[in-house]
Amino acid sequence: QAQLVESGGGLVQAGDSLRLSCAASGRTFNIYAMAWFRQAPGKEREFVARIRWSGYSPYYADSVKGRFTISRDSAKNTVYLQMNSLKPEDTAVYYCAASEIAAMRAPDEYHYWGPGTQVTVSS
Repeated sequence: QAQLVESGGGLVQAGDSLRLSCAASGRTFNIYAMAWFRQAPGKEREFVARIRWSGYSPYYADSVKGRFTISRDSAKNTVYLQMNSLKPEDTAVYYCAASEIAAMRAPDEYHYWGPGTQVTVSS
């Protein structure tokens, strides 16, 4: 089992930036891909970004492309989500997820999830 813990959420104003972190521990050697999802109240969980455990092949949802950047620090077993030019519609609980297969954007392709971190963007 791998364990994931997110951090870095908070309350910001529109146009501000935040960096989320996801620390992975435990059985990380089977992880193939890491991703960020988000869920706003009353909405389904939504794919945000994905990266291979190797740090290659970043992939983004159209709604965040050009504003968000996913990256990985192999020495720290940590994946980051740098979020710039935040908008009120980015408000959600952000979840980190890990997959042991070549998962892309479907939540059910991911085997491990963190508890989530709240991001609130005020207008």
